[in-house]
Amino acid sequence: MIDATSPPPEPGDRPGARAAPSTALPVLDPGPRLRADAARNRARLLEAAAGLAAEHGAANLTMEAVAAAASVGKGTVSRRFGDRAGLLLALLDHHERRLQEAFLSGPPPLGPGADPLARLLAFGPAVVRHERAHLDMYLAADPAPARRFTVPSYRLRLTHVVVLLRQAGTTADVELTAHALLSSLDTALVDHLITRRGFDLARLEAGWRDQVARAVADLA
Repeated sequence: MIDATSPPPEPGDRPGARAAPSTALPVLDPGPRLRADAARNRARLLEAAAGLAAEHGAANLTMEAVAAAASVGKGTVSRRFGDRAGLLLALLDHHERRLQEAFLSGPPPLGPGADPLARLLAFGPAVVRHERAHLDMYLAADPAPARRFTVPSYRLRLTHVVVLLRQAGTTADVELTAHALLSSLDTALVDHLITRRGFDLARLEAGWRDQVARAVADLA
């Protein structure tokens, strides 16, 4: 995941303001360096957690079960991951890294090399398809409302969309627009629309493209 201290988008964006576009993005952070033995212990705990999640579902994963599977005390798991949410986010990390690498440094149109609008159009479908492929984990790791907008993965997605909106030259309030766009990609909402409302991926992807087009319509 990215470093949680990475600077958020500038809050001063206002409709009509055309500040010089910022291209700075937070970089993927490998996290704090661990001693070799600590890294091995963390990997062992995550391996046990991944096995339990695969067998019983991520929604049923508990700190106690991971501790038992790894033959350690629950306190050891708590010291390493904090709480169940922290454990699930750590499990989700390698899946999220693949998505992050794709839109930060992968091939166009999602990655660098395409124009900002093309990258924005590709971003929503990439997120939806990625999360559908790992749905069980994303739903289980969904943070509480108070934390939803501060977790590193959301901050990086927000910053990425803000930067692309700026590069596209939109005169909208880019931070508010980025939040609005990302709200349509909410994991639980997408799952509801697909499983309860009968939406398919094509409809969701078309909806994303329509929202992006409207967000930059002032440039037409």
